[in-house]
Amino acid sequence: MHSTWRQFPVAIFFVPWGVWEALKTSTSVSVLPALALCGCCGPLRPRYKRLVDNIFPEDPKDGLVKSDMEKLTFYAVSAPEKLDRIGAYLAERLSRDVLRHRYGYVVIAMEALDQLLMACHSQSIKPFVESFLHMVAKLLESQEPDLQVLGTNSFVKFANIEEDTPSYHRRYDFFVSQFSAMCHSTHEDPETRTRIRVAGIKGLQGVVRKTVNDELQAIIWEPQHMNKLIPSMLFNMQETGPEGSPSGTERDENPAALAESCFRELLGRAAYGNMNNALRPVLVHLDNHGLWDPNEFAVSCFRIIMYSIQAQHSHHVIQQVLGHLDTHNKDTPRVRAGIVQVLLETVAIAAKGSVGPTVLEVFNTLLKHLRMSVDFEMGADSRRGSASSVSSRSKESEERIVQNAIIQTIGFFGGNLPDYQRAEVMMFIMGKVPVYGTPCHTLDTVKIGHLGTKRIQAMLLSSLIMVTSGFKAKTMAAALPPLFLDPLFSISLMEDSELRQLVLEILHNIIDRHDNRAKLRGIRIIPNVAALKIKREKISKQDVSFMKKHGQQLYRHIYLGCKEEDNVHKNFELLFTALALITIELANEEVVIDLIRLAMALQDMVLANEENMPMFIRCSILALVAAYLNFLSQMIANPPFCQHVSKVLEMRNLEAPYLLPEHIFREKCPLPSTLEKDNRSLYFQTQEIAESLAGPSYNVERLSVPYVPQVTDEDRLSRRKSFVDTISLQVDLLSSSLPDKSQLAEEITFETLKKAIDTTGLEEQEKEKRRQVIEKFQKAPFEEIAAHCESKANMLHDRLAQIFELTIRPPPSPSGTVTITAGHAQYHSVPVYEMKFPDLCVY
Repeated sequence: MHSTWRQFPVAIFFVPWGVWEALKTSTSVSVLPALALCGCCGPLRPRYKRLVDNIFPEDPKDGLVKSDMEKLTFYAVSAPEKLDRIGAYLAERLSRDVLRHRYGYVVIAMEALDQLLMACHSQSIKPFVESFLHMVAKLLESQEPDLQVLGTNSFVKFANIEEDTPSYHRRYDFFVSQFSAMCHSTHEDPETRTRIRVAGIKGLQGVVRKTVNDELQAIIWEPQHMNKLIPSMLFNMQETGPEGSPSGTERDENPAALAESCFRELLGRAAYGNMNNALRPVLVHLDNHGLWDPNEFAVSCFRIIMYSIQAQHSHHVIQQVLGHLDTHNKDTPRVRAGIVQVLLETVAIAAKGSVGPTVLEVFNTLLKHLRMSVDFEMGADSRRGSASSVSSRSKESEERIVQNAIIQTIGFFGGNLPDYQRAEVMMFIMGKVPVYGTPCHTLDTVKIGHLGTKRIQAMLLSSLIMVTSGFKAKTMAAALPPLFLDPLFSISLMEDSELRQLVLEILHNIIDRHDNRAKLRGIRIIPNVAALKIKREKISKQDVSFMKKHGQQLYRHIYLGCKEEDNVHKNFELLFTALALITIELANEEVVIDLIRLAMALQDMVLANEENMPMFIRCSILALVAAYLNFLSQMIANPPFCQHVSKVLEMRNLEAPYLLPEHIFREKCPLPSTLEKDNRSLYFQTQEIAESLAGPSYNVERLSVPYVPQVTDEDRLSRRKSFVDTISLQVDLLSSSLPDKSQLAEEITFETLKKAIDTTGLEEQEKEKRRQVIEKFQKAPFEEIAAHCESKANMLHDRLAQIFELTIRPPPSPSGTVTITAGHAQYHSVPVYEMKFPDLCVY
């Protein structure tokens, strides 16, 4: 037998599988038997296909054959050039199983692919990845939720693999679109719908992780992809998840929590140039779903954004919200208020870090929208009385919501800025406050009228109060420069008690550098000032210089602010606090004397009553003087001064309680018909105060010079009429009421001639005036003399300017002259033959 085999060797032929398949379909019947007789072995398949076929069991329920899978893995690692063929063959089998609904084998194929991906990391894996992604795409395209979830899980595993070399040609456009569609699943079964949405979010998270670190995949930040990614996450974040903060497995199965995690991860990876593309879809989503009113989700969304992005990119978010506010400037008040509140949240977080160059841009935009809101409110107010008065009233109240939100945002943002930036912001806001008589380029006060202007003034001053709150300036000159102080004091002369209150509160915030204001709240007779434990420091040289330069201006506005007839209890409280804070922060020996002169001038003004002030205002001023001198005497710790003040307070308590703050500011306090001017024990005496302060520390001679506020340019800036305007008004009235010249002839009698010759009385008056002038220039402070001379010079310049304007005219021109009528320029042409030339020009 053995020899027979050696004698007749058997020839074995190997036929390729493709040739075998072709021959099987051939029409030649005699070929198959001949080929069958050529060898005892059938046609053999490639090894990688046999290894792949072996991992599939006969029954898919048995799962992947692990031993054969190990052989396949070893083969793939040993021969990485075969990976692309393995992947292609697995993809072929998977596509066939998907079409035949053999889902068990589909699961086995994907499990094999996952293991091969995890095991192989060579450069030859690129073609295999293409086959893998093709299979994942097949699963995602199917309508079976299980297959979609299976494909997503495989993609997530692939996304967590760090590839050694970047991919030049791979794109994930399909996966972004498909995963985004899964995030918006509307499946009938709630559990299935949740599974699909969770899978979609995980897929998007995988795309983000796979692409953001790959420089060649920067295309993922383009708008067409961000417009799908961001809304898908926000849509699921709107869904209410389980109570509390889910963690672990709960978070993985909660679409809202998982979407938030993915959203944070995406924003945390955003670079400088990609920030705007990531933020714009957020704003569009909030618009499309009407999430600005109410805006709870919008606020929480931007909190997530601000805490997720890098700190140096915060100004991008602020700029985007500001621009969005501009695009919605004509929307409903509640929508605008919702956007402003979101801006408040962003600036509140950004102010703690880097806000970049957007500081003034924020304030400029907010002030612009504040003006627009006032315009809308005034428009609603003008329509009041019509059939839609109820809607107009509701619109006005809604505009107040917008205005309050803007003021709160301005104040909060400004209050969190460093001191050097806060000073610039204060100057910027003050430049926006409309003041009568000054050009205001940003706010047209003509269109909105007096009420609208007052509203803007009040709101801007309210925002200044918030900005200056907690402001600790090292020097008053830095905190109150002339460009800020002058318009602020001009507003304090307005005939509106609310505006004057706001100005005083701003001064309190700036002057109070040791937080003593809360201890001084309320106007009252303080029995023991030492018990308040007031914090103070020695006045610096810079502050001494500030008081020498601006002290008279400060005293003047307190003096004028006290005698306003519309003052209420709060005005006097704020005036008392202002005087007390000046004493604590800025008072040296010279300033103390000036403050006493100011208080005594207020008392003399009330007793003289040349302006016929109401009795309540007169009693309130005297109560203010009493409260302040009681505070001042204890602050400088002068026993004789304190004793004199105590005597006056005791007498008032017995005979005139209405002159004390505890009584006059009480409701229904009985007011006297007249004040007892002759009862000296009820009033403070300058002579006794001077005697109590006699010594080397205080220059008491200055107390004998009464304080008189001087007229300055600030009166013209306010709504009051200055001294110059009053004179011109009197001249106009007199000129209009003058009789004819024939009526001006006066009958000359002996008595008239006698009065004309008798000049003794006039000489005595002139001497008295000279004595007062000399005494004033000898004893008055230099600042007061300078202010007096400056005011006279200003009045002279004003009158000269008016005279020159009336007398000096431009030469006639044939082109015409320009006249302004009702705000419109009109041109009037003058013919040459009608022009009148001076005599010297004609020859």
